[in-house]
Amino acid sequence: MDGKQILLDMTQDELKQYLMSNGQPAFRAKQLFGWLHKGVPFADMRNLPGALREQLAQECFDLPMELHASFPSQKDDTVKFLFACWDGNIIEGVLMHYHYGYSLCISTQIGCKMGCAFCASTLNGCVRSLTAGEMLAEVLLANRFLGDKGKVGHIVLMGSGEPLDNYDNVVHFLRLVNDPEGLNISLRNISLSTCGLVPQIDRLKEERLPVTLSISLHAPNDGIRTQIMPIARTYPIGELMQSVRSYVADTGRRVVFEYALIDQLNSKPEHARELAKLVRGLQCHVNLIPLNYVDERHLMPASPAAVQTFLKTLEGEHISATVRREMGSDIGGACGQLRRRHLEGNT
Repeated sequence: MDGKQILLDMTQDELKQYLMSNGQPAFRAKQLFGWLHKGVPFADMRNLPGALREQLAQECFDLPMELHASFPSQKDDTVKFLFACWDGNIIEGVLMHYHYGYSLCISTQIGCKMGCAFCASTLNGCVRSLTAGEMLAEVLLANRFLGDKGKVGHIVLMGSGEPLDNYDNVVHFLRLVNDPEGLNISLRNISLSTCGLVPQIDRLKEERLPVTLSISLHAPNDGIRTQIMPIARTYPIGELMQSVRSYVADTGRRVVFEYALIDQLNSKPEHARELAKLVRGLQCHVNLIPLNYVDERHLMPASPAAVQTFLKTLEGEHISATVRREMGSDIGGACGQLRRRHLEGNT
């Protein structure tokens, strides 16, 4: 790791142990933790001794990545980021502005191994998982970009990668970003999306972290789901839904089902009725997503009329549902599109 440590990976207690092992007093840990979680470079940590700052700069990362490029949308307030990791890898994030403030969609892995047929993130496979500190750095760099405009108050773990395939680092990130002496972002303002890793969903339930769990469902039955999501061959819908129902019952938290509407494949009224039957009686919301076209995938989005018919069919079945507002479509707003163009030398 370039011979350097990622200090943002550490809790305040871990920082204390690190500093004390280097002959520093324990109280420095709180000072350092506060600076790190503001995204302040070592040179500007004014209440730390100069010699310590120099040592830290030599041995550690203050931020383990930098903002490589930003792409503001011409259609709305959305901004797509490319972040350069310490090892030269590129990841992406999306900053969105809503009436309630700024929300950041972050990546949890460099690429993805899940192989979903509608997603660009998985086209180059998974290089590696991100650490908790690297995920935190995405938020800090977005805050630095915003400057006086505001701060990120909501986070969506829905960028490149499968969060629950990077379970330990993601849970550690959630605890760090919620730390009252750090960014102190409420876990209720964080959504975690998964394609349906059942054992990890069951494990997450036991963490008692009040995040919003989003399930990338995208089909009402296994016949369709296995065509577009390889994970469905390992964890069929029946097993997934049993896990989700247990999660809701034990946590009291509503789940969100993500459903990308693909022309003909999963977007007919009969599919909507089958979906309604699948989720009926569950504390949930269905988020309908107009499919983002990915050149390499050749899947076509459902027509606007088909999207509205699907929505009305669900509502007629008394299922809570909305159509996600399209944001950043002119800047490759969907997962993995911008990174893929960068890898191909087109950014």
